[in-house]
Amino acid sequence: MEQKPARVRILDAAHELMRTVGLARATTKEIARAAGCSEAALYKYFPSKEELFVHVLTERLPRLLPLLGELTVEPGRGSLEDNLTQIARQAALFYEESFPIAASLYAEQQLKRKLDDRLRTIGAGPHVPMRALDAYLCAEKAVGRIRPDADTTAAAALLLGACVQRVFAYEATSTGERPPVDTFAARIARTLLGGLSVAEERARPATGA
Repeated sequence: MEQKPARVRILDAAHELMRTVGLARATTKEIARAAGCSEAALYKYFPSKEELFVHVLTERLPRLLPLLGELTVEPGRGSLEDNLTQIARQAALFYEESFPIAASLYAEQQLKRKLDDRLRTIGAGPHVPMRALDAYLCAEKAVGRIRPDADTTAAAALLLGACVQRVFAYEATSTGERPPVDTFAARIARTLLGGLSVAEERARPATGA
């Protein structure tokens, strides 16, 4: 069987190690060993572990940012509820994969600060999806599908925050099971839509004389 290219093997090994032992404990030396290459070869493709982490997020995890970018370019396409459901589903899957990778950083504050600094220099970080979702909601507001007074920044935080909560908030319940992602996404989208959509506003009964 033909061996995968070195870059692919490195990403596969990094994804597996970061997922199982966490980003803090997944060293470039261990990643290179698992990929069957030298550490020098790893640095040929990825100049730092921070860049490798970003590529794992963008190439091995559910693709959230490309979806948001596509929707932002074409506001008004599809129904707003369907779009928000699609976003919530993809975000829930993204955080389900990425949270276990990054969670170990919170026990290693020095490493977390180093990673945060590096991510800022390359325009990456956990704030980027929220800004991208805010941009999409603003685009929908511009074409009249979201109320003019809607707080799109808060709406983006609410949707993505709910998706992060799904990762760990249900583990302490009696079943320890997360809600099915499709059902969860539809409910989050439907609830959020009630505070955003002009359709909801128009459907309200008139008051006064």
